[in-house]
Amino acid sequence: MSGDAMPRGNLYLVPVALGEHTPWAHFLPAQAQAIAAGLRHFVVETARAARAHLKQLDYPHPLRDTDIRELPAEAADAALDALLAPALAGTDLGLLSDAGCPAVADPGARLVARAHALGIRVVPLVGPSSILLGLMGSGLNGQSFAFHGYLPVAEGERDGALRTLEDESRKLGRTQIFIETPYRNERMLDALLRTLKPETRLCVACELNTADEFLLTRSVREWKKAARPALARRPALFLLLA
Repeated sequence: MSGDAMPRGNLYLVPVALGEHTPWAHFLPAQAQAIAAGLRHFVVETARAARAHLKQLDYPHPLRDTDIRELPAEAADAALDALLAPALAGTDLGLLSDAGCPAVADPGARLVARAHALGIRVVPLVGPSSILLGLMGSGLNGQSFAFHGYLPVAEGERDGALRTLEDESRKLGRTQIFIETPYRNERMLDALLRTLKPETRLCVACELNTADEFLLTRSVREWKKAARPALARRPALFLLLA
């Protein structure tokens, strides 16, 4: 960038709550909240969710006067550049996910990549990530782990994927982490207990960082003997270590 080029604004990655009714001071440092409160431009996953999150953050400006733009499911560089226009013009910009940390298991990563390409400073702020919270609380291997997002929906493909993940975990000592659509959580747990070997350790982490948090690690053998948690329609994370 030449010496007389217009200074860029920053792209702040603003974490949001993992639950609807959690006070911001329970999941966000005061400095991060203050930065978010000072922004007037946001790129978001879903506008409705973003407005709710900003209210939860005690955002001081009228939302009707705040520039909130959704990130399209598919966006060419020109569309991303348009979303980054405030930062290109020297004004700070915020990125919000629907839950937790932007750009982690989240489409915001595309905007972050484009910001780097355009010379915009990217500033990640401290806040909750269900993936890291689950790993921290699982007691499984935190030195080697992989997040796989969603596994296949079809039963045969899903069970095959679980066996592959278990085999890889055993060979590499790697914690395998994945999620499921909340209304299919019960079926996923059924599949895990049916497919995995008895000695494989399985952690179920549900509604982390909220008043209804559930987090427990047991062997598959122990899970089969114990009362199962109610997981239907609750955001959950699954972790295994063979």
